[in-house]
Amino acid sequence: MATKYGIVAASQPLAARAGTLQLERGGNVVDAAISANATIGLMEPTGNGIGGDLFVVYYEAGTGKMYGLNSSGYAPTGLSARYLRSKDHVTMPQRGIYSVTVPGVVAGWDALRRRFGTKTFSELLAPAIFYADNGFPVSEVITRTWSNAVELFTQYPNAGKTFLIDGHSPAPGEVFHNPDLANSLRLIADHGKDAFYKGPIADAILQISREYGGTFTADDLAEFEPEWVTPISTTYRDWTVNELPPNGIGIAALLMLNIMEQYPLGEWGFHSAQALHVMIEAKKLAFADLIRYVGDPRFSDIPVESLLSKRLGSDRAKLIDMKKAARSVQPSRLDGFTNAEGNDTIYLSAIDKDGNIASLIQSNYQGFGSGLVPPGTGFMLQNRGALFTLEENHPNMLEPRKRPLHTIIPGFMEKDGVRIGFGIMGGFNQPQAHAQFVANIADFDFNIQEALEAGRFTKATFDGCDVNIESLVPEDVCRELSTLGHELTIVPPRSGTFGWGQAVMSSPTGVHFGASEPRHDGAAIPEMPPISSAGPRK
Repeated sequence: MATKYGIVAASQPLAARAGTLQLERGGNVVDAAISANATIGLMEPTGNGIGGDLFVVYYEAGTGKMYGLNSSGYAPTGLSARYLRSKDHVTMPQRGIYSVTVPGVVAGWDALRRRFGTKTFSELLAPAIFYADNGFPVSEVITRTWSNAVELFTQYPNAGKTFLIDGHSPAPGEVFHNPDLANSLRLIADHGKDAFYKGPIADAILQISREYGGTFTADDLAEFEPEWVTPISTTYRDWTVNELPPNGIGIAALLMLNIMEQYPLGEWGFHSAQALHVMIEAKKLAFADLIRYVGDPRFSDIPVESLLSKRLGSDRAKLIDMKKAARSVQPSRLDGFTNAEGNDTIYLSAIDKDGNIASLIQSNYQGFGSGLVPPGTGFMLQNRGALFTLEENHPNMLEPRKRPLHTIIPGFMEKDGVRIGFGIMGGFNQPQAHAQFVANIADFDFNIQEALEAGRFTKATFDGCDVNIESLVPEDVCRELSTLGHELTIVPPRSGTFGWGQAVMSSPTGVHFGASEPRHDGAAIPEMPPISSAGPRK
């Protein structure tokens, strides 16, 4: 869809509408993004909420500047690899209190609002509070992912009390209320982020930490601050593609693109076996470097510049055998990691009438998160700590106050005055989906809606030739890939396997475009301009 005004694209239309409401009331794109995010945290708790983390790329049209916000939380004091090994853990716990890191969302909203927003928390959170009190009908895809967590809820009483209706997960169209979350949001509206990190919400987090044997301290919450960062980038077919730097994994999308650009994908054609083979092999090579080198840069040196060099991309591209899929690849010379397939995240993008763009992604990580709902709060704490490793001397080894390797990544690309804020969620699927989205535009000349709708592949593992491929890819192409050694699992359309995305775009003409992922329930909702009367006929 296209308009000269603002657009909010999200995986829940009511949440997108909450964002455009802020635009219609004089707010800007940051106001819209925060309001939409707060509302979708209520409506899609399977993927996000105020117990999770937040990353944003913000493009400021007036100055042409780009800003990155990393509001991912750290592990609590006292929680370390040595501590967990002393309790007989040989790998990171995937649920429960030891998987919980400090939630970054509310601090991220506060940082965004203070620097670039125009409205108060009371205004921004009003739609989410209304729907939490009065209820909303749960949409179809969300009910499917919600039902997958029923077993988790049975293990943690607060979770079942909060997220089940008379003992069952919501059916499509069933109305869900969350009065506890409404109360938490009111506290934030009245007292700002301190209500979450120092006030009654913090007290509830500390209470459940003590109850389950966690190591959280009051200072862990009170001292958390988000980090403003400079996006990293590469060029691809004259497009500049931007991601946020580590501890996020956006660098893997850029590594893939640096390898892919060594091959004539456009000449080979969309969904050609050659193009898909190169992209799948590029994924393996990029992820070998990702899991070897990336962690929290505040704890170890991450060789970002070396990894992003075009020379390295060229050297890595030469390792691709066009006649055979690689079963295993080695990282660049410049080891272990726990595979993860978390895919419960939301992504939303927004643009306002002035062309400012917010590319925002927010997540609890896996299926609601840790399983732990602080008493009386209405939200679940994330399990982002599950992505740490207990391996000694690894850049992603668990340490107190350290942030884990983080899968959620907002994207941004620009060329000749065209600017696109985009993202596709889905754990380690995300860099793969980003690279395919960029290629769809840069190599195959798709518009942003076509680029989202196009059939995708994803490889959840780091070794082997297994790969999931959407049935939108032609059968004869799948047969060719199989002859190269790729072990394909064909997945039907409209599944969550390949992630869900949104995009907005500004053009030099002043027209703005929005697109929403057809695999989900979402929509790109335009701002309605102020219209006082029909006026004279012209």
